[in-house]
Amino acid sequence: MTSLLEQRYRRVLRMLPASYRAQREEEIVDTYLQDFDEHDQDELRPSWREVASIAALAVRTRMGGPRAAPRYAVAGATVRLFALLSILLHGARELTDRALSLAWYSGAPAHDRELFLGVFSGHGVLPGVREALLWLLPLCWVAAYAALLRDRRRTALVLTALAALPGLMFAVEWASGGPELIDGFDVAFAASGWLTVLAVGCAFHGGAPPARLPFVPPGLALMAVCVLMGGSVVVWTDGADAVWSSGTVCVAGGIAWCVTRARGAAGAADPAVPLALALLSCAVLAERTGLLVVLLDSRLPASLMYAAGAQTAVLTVLVAALAVAGSRLARRGGETVAAGEGSGAGE
Repeated sequence: MTSLLEQRYRRVLRMLPASYRAQREEEIVDTYLQDFDEHDQDELRPSWREVASIAALAVRTRMGGPRAAPRYAVAGATVRLFALLSILLHGARELTDRALSLAWYSGAPAHDRELFLGVFSGHGVLPGVREALLWLLPLCWVAAYAALLRDRRRTALVLTALAALPGLMFAVEWASGGPELIDGFDVAFAASGWLTVLAVGCAFHGGAPPARLPFVPPGLALMAVCVLMGGSVVVWTDGADAVWSSGTVCVAGGIAWCVTRARGAAGAADPAVPLALALLSCAVLAERTGLLVVLLDSRLPASLMYAAGAQTAVLTVLVAALAVAGSRLARRGGETVAAGEGSGAGE
């Protein structure tokens, strides 16, 4: 007769994929039950540690490697590539912003230089340390990019968490009696960073393959993104805002993949690439939409409004096109694998 404890364990194990449960459920249940007396099992429940362990296993099995079931392999590859691309985008944005700020500072009038330095030294030691950390911590995105490409996964996870911390300052200020209303841009910006942290922690588990950037070398990719971001701001300063450079990179990346796919390149058949680009563009679109709402409430130049609106429309179309293309490629890949397995079984 099945005990209540066994039923509770099986209920928790429903978090795992059905294919995994079919192979391992009995073994897992027997392992959990062997330490308990049969007469006490109706009074016990799975511990929170066991539930957390099963939940982590459910995430790892759904973020599978190349040998996993096709849909889990695609899901794992997509989230891993999204994490790498998101770290690249965040790192390039922060690096470019600081490079442009220092370039401006070197040629700015003396009064403007004093105002810039006053942010760090004009309000006491602790506020100065706080501002310095807020200025330096986002650069951890670049270090996390290098660590992840060197397959130092725990280091990359810690660095991404440190880099994402400044994005939560709006919540700290709100909780300490700051503005009553929170801008949608601040929420979207923080969510983008911590979604990247979550993707790194979930997708780069022990059984996952190393991070790999398709088509271009990692160093060249970082340099190219920084140049594109800086150029998009310098060329059109009147239309550039906090999301303009990121949106430009996403649009350029999406168009580049479409051109590569149209030419029939072998690497463009990987569904993880358009799906990861769609996820990244969706995160940037959320930031763009949140900032657009803020801009609509402000009296700003018409060029800035037109640029923000146009980029929002282009990103929306791009997200939909990449998601559809990636879904079709994933479905076609799953059908190919299923057909191969069927022919192998027939032989």
